[in-house]
Amino acid sequence: MIPTAPGALVRLDTHPTHCSAVVATVAGPEAHRAVAGLEADGWHVVAESTLVLVRIDREEPYWAAKTAPVLTADSITVDISPRLQDAMAEEWTWANYPMPWCTRDEIREVSDQAQQIHDALRRGHLRIHAHAHDGHTTVAVGTYTDGTSVHLHGEDHLRVVSLAYDGAEGEEEAIQEFRRLYGDSVRTGPAPLTHTEREAEQARETLLAPSTTTAPPAHVPVYLAGPADHEAVLGKFLTDNAAWTKHRRPGEDTYAAHESLVLSVELRHRPDAGPRDEIWSFAAYESPVGDRIWHATATAGTPEDIIWTLLGAVADEHGWSTTTWAASTIAPDRKAVLPLADYSWEMATTEAGSVRTSPEGACRILHDRHSTWSAAGGEDPQHPSWTVQFSQSTPPEIIQQLVFEITEGLGLRRPGRPRTPPSSAPRPVPAIGPPATGSASPPTRR
Repeated sequence: MIPTAPGALVRLDTHPTHCSAVVATVAGPEAHRAVAGLEADGWHVVAESTLVLVRIDREEPYWAAKTAPVLTADSITVDISPRLQDAMAEEWTWANYPMPWCTRDEIREVSDQAQQIHDALRRGHLRIHAHAHDGHTTVAVGTYTDGTSVHLHGEDHLRVVSLAYDGAEGEEEAIQEFRRLYGDSVRTGPAPLTHTEREAEQARETLLAPSTTTAPPAHVPVYLAGPADHEAVLGKFLTDNAAWTKHRRPGEDTYAAHESLVLSVELRHRPDAGPRDEIWSFAAYESPVGDRIWHATATAGTPEDIIWTLLGAVADEHGWSTTTWAASTIAPDRKAVLPLADYSWEMATTEAGSVRTSPEGACRILHDRHSTWSAAGGEDPQHPSWTVQFSQSTPPEIIQQLVFEITEGLGLRRPGRPRTPPSSAPRPVPAIGPPATGSASPPTRR
């Protein structure tokens, strides 16, 4: 029973938009004690009386359950919502975890060490000098504020310190060794945020939004989000990726080429383009003067996070360039089903091919009879507001990354954008394909 006038009361509840984050609301004359205790346990203050626990291992309910008795021992009353109690009692495991010999407690220990690295990066206690891709995952070199330099291996909940360098000359030694190990793949500065890291930042930002008389933009599944500011997205992509060079074609088009001259991205600037008009194209070639291997397109109505996922997947040539459909150990169609089955997407077979539909029917993914993939989404399933299409030879890893974004991502509805009335002649709903596996698959609930 909650006392009538507690010195400090902490209410723990699930986050309104993030699938696993936990929100703490603090009240009472001694609220400062509760805030101090929560901050010491890794919670982040996002408002005067509100803190949020967001982790990169999806283990927030577990750690919130560990925090509660610590607060109670300090004579702070803790109230846990029924929804969060259910999440705390839920058991789950990582599918295809790369260290299958680890027990559940050992997995949590590895994840917690990765969380400490993540927190050090967010708080500015660890500065990244350069990053690279070792053919499997992201690696980096950085220096802590205490002077220790480290090599990092992996992403998100699998990031670990692989080498440490002490002493006054440790930083220079660490950087030189990193460049020797990874050569031409080394890029200055930190790697772009992963999907999980972006979600964590969004979870904090939604609670930081100031209260006004106008309701803030609603967070919705990414396939229902408003269209991207395409020119701004391409500009930031070029700024963040030094290996890509911007070119201007006659007329309105912007053409970006990778330094290898075998990857290209094109944005067609069309002021009169409707949401269903193709304006993006992505392509890979056998050589600078060779034939095109595969290509993909996206329409003007495509949401920003989906465009970012496509750009990131294409730019990460180390993740897919040596893999073909024929070399995949899992059939392409099976690869696509893996994340969709966990999110209650319905599967049907039609004359066009196999179609998977989101629970509310607003997004469809099609694998057609010609082995091409496409995705389409929007408020009106009969007249999708965006479409992404892939050619036959698109690497499975690229398609899989898009599928993970579609099934897990969130975006802003942006109601202020005008909607184009549906055409009198409905267009067929297009198709999409399967995603690419990262270091470990997302958690499978049970």
